[in-house]
Amino acid sequence: MSKEAIAKKSAIVDTAVDYFSKAASAIVVDSRGLTVAEDTELRKELRDAGVTLHVIKNKILTRAAEKAGYKELNDIFVGPSAVAFSDEDPVAPAKVLKKFADEHDALTLKGGMIEGKVATLDEINTYASMPSREDLLSMLANVLQAPVRNVAYAVKAVADKKSEEDAA
Repeated sequence: MSKEAIAKKSAIVDTAVDYFSKAASAIVVDSRGLTVAEDTELRKELRDAGVTLHVIKNKILTRAAEKAGYKELNDIFVGPSAVAFSDEDPVAPAKVLKKFADEHDALTLKGGMIEGKVATLDEINTYASMPSREDLLSMLANVLQAPVRNVAYAVKAVADKKSEEDAA
């Protein structure tokens, strides 16, 4: 192999290492059997969630995962592999891919990495069923507002009762 070809492949591996290093999560799937329309739909849903999907050769993925510190992922780089990377929301790829896999038998989740830790399929499915970060923050805000709201209602009830007594 020429030095030029080796340099080109090394650059591709370095790009994949960069994807893994920057990612909050990376989910590996086998999308063999999806139609072009289904693949386009999947990529659109992922893009809308801030996730990118890359089809990368297993040999490159193996080298990149080792360099990035995710050697445990090498066992799942068998057969056709596509990797969904998310830099921001660690749960977004799991949610979108799990939902899409439930609707389309051709898509198979293989495994991945979430927040710097290698995740099993069970863990990925658990993350996929969790509420989003925004939903959790909304729930927390409601829980924190409840005591204040109850005090406000009590004060209003006392004020209303007092005004009724003054009117009578």
